[in-house]
Amino acid sequence: MGTVAVSGAASGIGAACASRLAAEGHRVIGIDRRPGPLVTVQSDLGTADGRRAAIEAAAGQSDGALDGLVTCAGQAGLPSRPGSLLVSLNYFGTVALLEGLLPALDAAGGAAVAISSNSATIQPGVPAAVAAACLADDEPAARALADEAGSIATYPATKLAVAHWVRRRAPSPAWAGAGVRLNAVAPGMVETPLVAEGRADPEVAPLLAMLPLPVGRAGRPEEIAALVCLLLGPDGGFFCGSVLYADGGTDALLRPTDWPVAWDLDLRAAPEALGAVPPDGNGPA
Repeated sequence: MGTVAVSGAASGIGAACASRLAAEGHRVIGIDRRPGPLVTVQSDLGTADGRRAAIEAAAGQSDGALDGLVTCAGQAGLPSRPGSLLVSLNYFGTVALLEGLLPALDAAGGAAVAISSNSATIQPGVPAAVAAACLADDEPAARALADEAGSIATYPATKLAVAHWVRRRAPSPAWAGAGVRLNAVAPGMVETPLVAEGRADPEVAPLLAMLPLPVGRAGRPEEIAALVCLLLGPDGGFFCGSVLYADGGTDALLRPTDWPVAWDLDLRAAPEALGAVPPDGNGPA
């Protein structure tokens, strides 16, 4: 048994992950701005001060050694919600925890799972500039662009940026090279307070109603938690930099031939391509 930190632990997928991990005998350090049964760190990851406080508290409560980290904290896009809030919480809050708690993961040979979303690939009109500013680590620019785009469009941009960040960092010396596994899960529509909030909004509700679900239903938070726990545990030891879709078949239905995509490698450029991720983990966008 080990110690695992879970952000967004007060509700939804985060609460389901925290509950499953606790039931399996792990010590859970729950992080959320709201109280909850397994929340031991109350902090707002949408602010720089809140991120620092959460990292310090989680590192302290774990005695500097984490067996796992799951980043679930995030908010949905709504017409009344500024896009800048999503940029700061969904992306920069996630990345700050992953970077800030990497030393603790390294100390225990742990694993991390970030929560992305299938909206990153199925929602049209994702503002690429928002995702690019996030990946460039320019929070002020990303916030400004997100407010222009609106939070409904910004939500998938933040989740796309999280998936790309994971793909860039996971195989790097700082992560895989140090024995720390990093992967992402991309849920589809899951019955959480986040989705309930969308259903209650007159502009968002019709969009959610249009979403095709080949399996005939929305997902349950516990189903996502099961996948997360697989990735954290020894049976997930060969996963590195994967983005696993758990969306009831929505992405496969809408984009059946978009992935996998064959890679045509120019052998003259092979040394550069195969060494495309430098020690800092910053590969091509």
